[in-house]
Amino acid sequence: MEKDFQGKNKQRGLKRFLLSFKYAIQGIIHAYKNEQSLLVHLIGTITIICLGLLLRITNTEWILLILSLSVVLVVEMINSAIEAIVDMVMPKYHPMAKVAKDCAGGATFVLVIITGIISLYIFVPYVIELLK
Repeated sequence: MEKDFQGKNKQRGLKRFLLSFKYAIQGIIHAYKNEQSLLVHLIGTITIICLGLLLRITNTEWILLILSLSVVLVVEMINSAIEAIVDMVMPKYHPMAKVAKDCAGGATFVLVIITGIISLYIFVPYVIELLK
């Protein structure tokens, strides 16, 4: 049987399974209430979705956008989790704690740039066509 972080045996069952959804939703709510970057990404996501609806992009383009936007939000939440763990384990400044937090933030930043490039690749032809 699997053990939890306190060394106790984990119980299996429907109740535990359903509680995992509750905890996941609590994590999402906490992240959106407390992480400014996640709010910025959410606003960007909503803006891009509205633009996609307005420009009537293809199904394939929707798949690319939804996939890339979703990955940005997921990585931002993982970044927030890493930052929380680092802050818990190392409450005072430490150069390696800074490296961990900076690398996690950098991963999100790189992904945002890639998603921006994908968005431009999809939307620029539609905008050019509108301007003709």
